[in-house]
Amino acid sequence: MTYKEEFIRFLADCGVLKFGTFKLKSGRIAPYFLNAGEYKKGSQIKRLGEFYADCIAENKIEADTLFGPAYKGVPLALSAAVALYEKYGIDVNFCFDRKEVKDHGEGGMFVGKQPEDKEKIAIIEDVMTSGKALKEVLPKLRGAADVDVVAMVITVDRMEKALGSEESAVQQAYSQEGVKVYSIVTIRDIIRALEDGVIEGKEHVPAILAYLEEYGAKY
Repeated sequence: MTYKEEFIRFLADCGVLKFGTFKLKSGRIAPYFLNAGEYKKGSQIKRLGEFYADCIAENKIEADTLFGPAYKGVPLALSAAVALYEKYGIDVNFCFDRKEVKDHGEGGMFVGKQPEDKEKIAIIEDVMTSGKALKEVLPKLRGAADVDVVAMVITVDRMEKALGSEESAVQQAYSQEGVKVYSIVTIRDIIRALEDGVIEGKEHVPAILAYLEEYGAKY
């Protein structure tokens, strides 16, 4: 299997990828759901970091630092940084932010590598639904130094329109913020995996296709 197929099976095995009927925060009724709260073991977070590293290497993303937005992005950036070194011999910095500025000890907004001018940063996140996390973290990074945010890496691109837009959140990240978003897989990859028997659930394909027909963005 390709690493993308392995990742989709990993999502299913971890219980992160679910099929059925789910009401999303957007109010849409979706035939599938991604629940990152199902990652609970060290073995899972280690493997997840390796998939991020595969995506970074495949897309030749050149970054000095991997940044994980608090709180969910923190273990993702750390595991991805470790995996990049172990699998590909690429030694990058890691950094994450605090929700509140620390006013004692070393102080500051960031933990790990402190942002510097001209530093190339890749943001590591789980999924991208509205783009809210990116919009919150960019001012922090760019306010700290003249950094170059070269990429954002996520697990799954749902490829659906953001609310009130014809673009997806991934497309908006580039058109509005100038940040290119890379995903380990897309919903189209998941559909192919279902059709090819990589994971069980082929019967859900028609519902997913119908959902994309209604809410899918043009790629």
